[in-house]
Amino acid sequence: MRKEKNRVAKIISESGLCSRRVAEQKIFNGEVSVNGHIIDSPALNVSYDDIISVNGQPLSKREDTKLYIYHKPAGLITSHNDENGRKTIFDDIGNKYGKLLSIGRLDLNSEGLLLLTNDGEFQRFMESPKNEFERIYKVRVHGTPSKDDILKLKNGITVDGIKYKKIDVKVDKVLSSNSWLTVKLIEGKNREIRKTLSSLGYEVNKLIRISYAGFELRNLEKSGIYEVKIPQKLLQQYENFKG
Repeated sequence: MRKEKNRVAKIISESGLCSRRVAEQKIFNGEVSVNGHIIDSPALNVSYDDIISVNGQPLSKREDTKLYIYHKPAGLITSHNDENGRKTIFDDIGNKYGKLLSIGRLDLNSEGLLLLTNDGEFQRFMESPKNEFERIYKVRVHGTPSKDDILKLKNGITVDGIKYKKIDVKVDKVLSSNSWLTVKLIEGKNREIRKTLSSLGYEVNKLIRISYAGFELRNLEKSGIYEVKIPQKLLQQYENFKG
């Protein structure tokens, strides 16, 4: 039996049911019980052998952490549900791989590499800004960024009161009215590339993520998904992150 204890919200997150933040909200809403008793604190320490239920359903036992690479097509929402009834990435993937969580997001019109996991704590670790995992994108914009604008992005830029860290931009190919860029960043804030480039007058009309934390899209077809082995070094970072 596993005698070590952890915060109940963390154990729920590790199960892959939801993120820790959502788990905490479910606890505040009175949706979580431990050994038959409703709890009200996400900081409660419990054993992995305690019976934890969410909305009356016992929590599944923790599985080994798994990681998948998925090629998200444009036109899908990165969410389990959409209030407007639009198709989500999980509609596209189906139930073959069990309950999965997305590591970060790609907006409706963006495509490319999306990492998925069954472990909510691993999701939180991979999304943490402290790790500064590099994301790489191929981006098509109207116009061609000037050297001055590329330098502005490299030095960090503020848009609508939001400060963005260093963004590296390289012009790969200049067409008649568009340009293809390689864009590298470490934050991945909401619509970061679209907002920063737009602020300088370059509207993004195609965005493809090709790499995240060293994991690469390569030639994976759209809607393709496969499990990847998590490098030992990354697993050790994760263990340190969990404390």
